[in-house]
Amino acid sequence: MKRVRLSYPYIFVWMPIFIVAPMLFVLYYATFRNGSFTLDYVKQVFTTSNYLPALWTSIWIALVTTAVCLILGYPVAYILSTMKKRTAALVSLLFIMPMWMNMLLRTFAWKIVLDKGGVFASITEFLTGQPSQILYTPAAVLIATIYDFLPFMILPLYTTLMKMDKSHVEAARDLGATGVQTFTKVILPLSVPGIISGITMVFVPAMSTFAVSRMLGGGKVKMIGEVIERKIMEQNDPAIGSTLSILLIILVLISMAIMNKVDKENSSTGGTLW
Repeated sequence: MKRVRLSYPYIFVWMPIFIVAPMLFVLYYATFRNGSFTLDYVKQVFTTSNYLPALWTSIWIALVTTAVCLILGYPVAYILSTMKKRTAALVSLLFIMPMWMNMLLRTFAWKIVLDKGGVFASITEFLTGQPSQILYTPAAVLIATIYDFLPFMILPLYTTLMKMDKSHVEAARDLGATGVQTFTKVILPLSVPGIISGITMVFVPAMSTFAVSRMLGGGKVKMIGEVIERKIMEQNDPAIGSTLSILLIILVLISMAIMNKVDKENSSTGGTLW
């Protein structure tokens, strides 16, 4: 009972002020006009051609970012799990250190790298004879988002693989399973909780980010987070901005519900995918 009391400041002070109250304000701006309930803002969001393309772009970039982070992060996490703890901690620090820097500074650094006179253009000019302009394209936004969120995929995967019971792998090898069979039948199913955690931690923030698309998209690659930020901060239109925010929250909750359902199904089957 004493431990429960420690949560009272969060439940009765922090949550009402910083979570519940802002959500109520957002809901009010999205569904009320001059004190009367209305769904006009919702209709405007779905009938105006500027909003839904930004939403689809956000979903597409978030999906590609999550997939690439999983493909790149899983081998790294697996290699880390086979290292000694001190060595793995040192290597993990190399992935964590960029996160200590402000996200805007990291994004601005990518803007310099991908610009006409940047490193990327110099390399492509050396290899092909012509400089390549990748800034203000979807590729530039994808590169930066993958770079920003890759550690969020590696860390939960590494934690899951490190805690995995190695006796299952040894048993599979003793029974004559090949390396591929051991991975697909033992290691991969046991690492599903880490995969689900990594997907959730990457997909949700990647879909709602706005700084990357604004700095590297140059107005040509618009994501829903950037549209919301511009509506509220620049155009002084909290109604549409709040409506788009609620739509984004609903999509995030749906994606998290799907991940939780997959996680529960995986747990009920004993950690197997087949």
